[in-house]
Amino acid sequence: MKIDGFRVFVVANPPPSFGGRYWIFVRLSTDTGISGLGEVYSVPFHPRIAQAMIEDICERLVVGADPFAIESLWRRIYSSGFTQRPDTSLVAILSGIEIACWDIIGKAVGKPVYDLLGGLVHERLRTYTYLYPEESDRSDVYRDPDLAAERALDYVGQGFTALKFDPVGPYSAFDPRQLSLASLERSEKFALTVREAVGARADLLIGTHGQMTPSSALRLARRLEPADPLWLEEPTPPEMPEEMARVARQTTIPIATGERLVTKYEFARVLEVGAASILQMAIGRVGGLSEAKKIAAMAETHYAQVAPHLYCGPVEGAANIHFAASTPNFLILESIADWGGFSARILKRPITWQDGYILPSPEPGLGIELNEEVAEAHPYEGESLHLEMHTKPVGLD
Repeated sequence: MKIDGFRVFVVANPPPSFGGRYWIFVRLSTDTGISGLGEVYSVPFHPRIAQAMIEDICERLVVGADPFAIESLWRRIYSSGFTQRPDTSLVAILSGIEIACWDIIGKAVGKPVYDLLGGLVHERLRTYTYLYPEESDRSDVYRDPDLAAERALDYVGQGFTALKFDPVGPYSAFDPRQLSLASLERSEKFALTVREAVGARADLLIGTHGQMTPSSALRLARRLEPADPLWLEEPTPPEMPEEMARVARQTTIPIATGERLVTKYEFARVLEVGAASILQMAIGRVGGLSEAKKIAAMAETHYAQVAPHLYCGPVEGAANIHFAASTPNFLILESIADWGGFSARILKRPITWQDGYILPSPEPGLGIELNEEVAEAHPYEGESLHLEMHTKPVGLD
């Protein structure tokens, strides 16, 4: 079997756009008629540039390759242009291609991908969601603790047993920063109000985005400890895990990180310095499924757990599911609410979510198929990137 073609889809995610402004899918075809899907997560260039980059890699290194030879293909792409280091753009492209290869392999042998990654360990997968805004909101759900508490109760009523929110506020290109007293007090009130509403029915996940210096993160953590969060996510920026480790050593809240890290090499530093006990690899960026499994194995030796990150489309979501289902130290999966809306429409058969849990598909490969008519009907025509930071410093409010 050889890969004999490819196609890239840049799909606009219509409002409310939960999961990002657009999704980038890559479909690989083979000379046997089997095709596979992958997703490329958040290349930091406009998607028209990202598409050209994907096409370049596919034309030079993927067409003609054996999709079963994942390790060999991985090394050739990773080393392209004499890089051979954790580059978020190249490795994200590699991730989408690698995921598509696993989809092909599963279909070729008639097995779900989780069977090829070690077999089913978890028959159902616990999920969490962000507290998302709604059109009917009377205020900003991210700044109004009472509205957030109401929304949290709604999600608990749907079956969710874990909820995430960022009480700190905007993140900017000039972070990390020292939070003001007003911001600290607002964050504390937010977390405690939500905890009082849900009681012990749901874990709270504090989803910060690297906004803080280590000292500021510790000031925040002390205020949040009475709410007993399951984790404090990315309290400091990703470049220096040694600084994040300072936070981890001085708080009782578990530290989680990883959405902006790529390859086993960057995660190895996190584990070596004790920066986090929960690893949040984005499989559409980290290097794909095989790389995620290697990282999970490293994490096992430190008694660390994995909770795959997701703020993109359902193809990476499906890859997360197969990874999680086959990984002993899996903790919890991120969901875009209950996988309805456009996440369901873009697939011929939606992901199965029931009462707070995802049920892994027994179908061959990733168990999903792209609805190409829907994809083609929603081309991305905007100029903004998938995610963007504020371009001016966030002041002391």
